[in-house]
Amino acid sequence: PDTGRRLPWSTGYAEVINAGKSRHNEDQACCEVVYVEGRRSVTGAPRELSRGQGLCFYYWGLFDGHAGGGAAEMASRLLHRHIREQLKDLVEILQDPSPPPLCLPTTPGTPDSSDPSHLLGPQSCWSSQKEVTHESLVVGAIENAFQLMDEQMARERRGHQVEGGCCALVVVYLLGKVYVANAGDSRAIIVRNGEIIPMSREFTPETERQRLQLLGFLKPELLGSEFTHLEFPRRVLPKELGQRMLYRDQNMTGWAYKKIELEDLRFPLVCGEGKKARVMATIGVTRGLGDHNLKVCSSTLPIKPFLSCFPEVRVYDLTQYEHCPDDVLVLGTDGLWDVTTDYEVAATVDRVLSAYEPNDHSRYTALAQALVLGARGTPRDRGWRLPNNKLGSGDDISVFVIPLGGPGSYS
Repeated sequence: PDTGRRLPWSTGYAEVINAGKSRHNEDQACCEVVYVEGRRSVTGAPRELSRGQGLCFYYWGLFDGHAGGGAAEMASRLLHRHIREQLKDLVEILQDPSPPPLCLPTTPGTPDSSDPSHLLGPQSCWSSQKEVTHESLVVGAIENAFQLMDEQMARERRGHQVEGGCCALVVVYLLGKVYVANAGDSRAIIVRNGEIIPMSREFTPETERQRLQLLGFLKPELLGSEFTHLEFPRRVLPKELGQRMLYRDQNMTGWAYKKIELEDLRFPLVCGEGKKARVMATIGVTRGLGDHNLKVCSSTLPIKPFLSCFPEVRVYDLTQYEHCPDDVLVLGTDGLWDVTTDYEVAATVDRVLSAYEPNDHSRYTALAQALVLGARGTPRDRGWRLPNNKLGSGDDISVFVIPLGGPGSYS
């Protein structure tokens, strides 16, 4: 029912718990307007002279939990606070059109270090200073915030019962730009005037195979005596020792033949295809938060060293386009994308929004609900089915719809 309450930015949101699989939703969501007060004056001015010059950012987050909802719940409550902390040093810098300073002033009371000039190497390689943009500072702040969130989960996982892990898809709107940070298999797309613009990609054992294999090659101790970093089209059989079989390693995108040796009988680090692909036969995502206690089944081998908490951040400049009320950014957990293509989402955007007046803000909630219910399907004799009679999503589904028209001027 429409209660009349609105999320910031007229955002639409909808969720559904998996189709009877459990009573608990492992997805969590957060939508906030966050104020950032500067930590210090970059120019060295007294703190009181810098007050009143803070920044606000809009924040949306989807957190898809696995092996429990603790990590997703913790991230939904705290990740935006870590982002705020990382932005505190940047408040004045981001509002100053000049290039960012190379170093920030020393905090009062910090002892000076001794002259390090004797540690400097040849100067010929430092022909000029690298150009650093304001945009890259925000990207770095978001990346650091993800790492700090993951470290906090590691510290507090026992006392606060932070079980399992979660994929994280976060959007930050700051100073005219939208930053989409993804760690996991949730996804985001922009639908603008019928055009589809991907704003993230999935991080799975297949998409990150070479990164995983490289780590296994460089640190074989992480594989124990149970796994090989090489990939084969199928499990190698003992009777195939000495034969030449197709394989690929961390450097290869194609396939070649190699002579099968005893070590090749070990289980591959990356196995399976599509949604059945797994790292160490255990987990189907390769980036996210948490999973600090995750181990290989019936083994003491930890899987966390192969999982990255760092997101990929893509940036969309809202000031470069004139957006109409039907232009939206759609965020969805994998429960949506497992059964719905980008083109089907774009078609739903057009169909639902065209049925509402442009100034009716409930249209975005209606769109989120249509996407969620469309992916879940309808109950039939043999489970939940889509209109094409294929199985609907059996996962939790959470969707944000963010109108690119925004709450006001972007200038």
